[in-house]
Amino acid sequence: MIDDRMRAKLLSMVERHEELNQLLCAPGLASRRQEYLRITREHSDLSALVTQWGRYQKAEQELAEAQEMLNDSDAEMRELAAGEIAGLKTERDDLEQTINVLLLPSDPNDQKNIILEIRSGTGGEEAALFAGELFRMYARFAERKRWKLEILNRSQSSGGGLKEVIALIEGSSVFSHLKFESGVHRVQRVPATESQGRVHTSAATVAVLPEAEDVEVKIDDKDLKIDVMRAGGPGGQSVNTTDSAVRITHLPTNLVVICQDEKSQHKNKAKALKVLKSRILELEQSKQHEERSAERRSMVKSGDRSEKIRTYNFPQDRVTDHRIPKTWHNLDGVMDGLLADIIEALRTHHQALLLSGGDEP
Repeated sequence: MIDDRMRAKLLSMVERHEELNQLLCAPGLASRRQEYLRITREHSDLSALVTQWGRYQKAEQELAEAQEMLNDSDAEMRELAAGEIAGLKTERDDLEQTINVLLLPSDPNDQKNIILEIRSGTGGEEAALFAGELFRMYARFAERKRWKLEILNRSQSSGGGLKEVIALIEGSSVFSHLKFESGVHRVQRVPATESQGRVHTSAATVAVLPEAEDVEVKIDDKDLKIDVMRAGGPGGQSVNTTDSAVRITHLPTNLVVICQDEKSQHKNKAKALKVLKSRILELEQSKQHEERSAERRSMVKSGDRSEKIRTYNFPQDRVTDHRIPKTWHNLDGVMDGLLADIIEALRTHHQALLLSGGDEP
């Protein structure tokens, strides 16, 4: 049952939702971009909660009416009420659980776009091939979600795989869906170059960074060392004939970003700065999180890239996430971007941890 304290909190949220409705109708709001985005995000966050609270109140009222009917002199009415009560109690309890989840502290990054970074790890050319397949997996998932994907930088291997790829993914709540993907992804299969049919194990690392907005990260020009060079590696015509590649070093943190995917030095610099800002934002937020809960990190939330988070076993047609743990047997579908079940399982597990007090927001 929802207690008086929570009811008061919910009522204040309903009032705030009504205030936001009025603010959204204010003339000229759309021209004030930052204010408009802040109000629309807050309104969107509250809308689901207000809707579920309304449904809860209705179920609660109907349940009270049904329980009152148990005292009716008409036996048929009493029987009808008894039949309704069980269903109404279940509905009320389900709505209470939903409200409890919606009341959990939200991640301020959930609505943001992301910078996706994938790098080949142990395993040589096979690891590079796997990194390329992981990138295609996320690209297909983004396509299914109708998100926009833009490659910021990539470095191909001699065998057609990817040593590294950095991409910007834009859309609705991208970080909320993909934030648990950071970590070491392991593949077990027989490489094409293996003549004796032995299963090899290789790995690639995935990093999901919330895209930094200009108001969040300020970088002084004096803190940057910018070098230009000729792009290297496989590329199109004229890729290696102009000084278009850009390397930016952020001196205070020693973070280095290289972008060479564009033929324009100006475009590569802009992309490199976008990646750099997101890495600095992640660094700052990681420090804050460590200070709040250094001893109480959950495996899902920590996003520690040194952890082996998932195994893709091709001979057994299975994908296992080691943090839940749970296994799925649709590897071809997963590699084609059918990630919804895995992502939902991770989000549900994370919510359960928060509800049980097992992790800090």
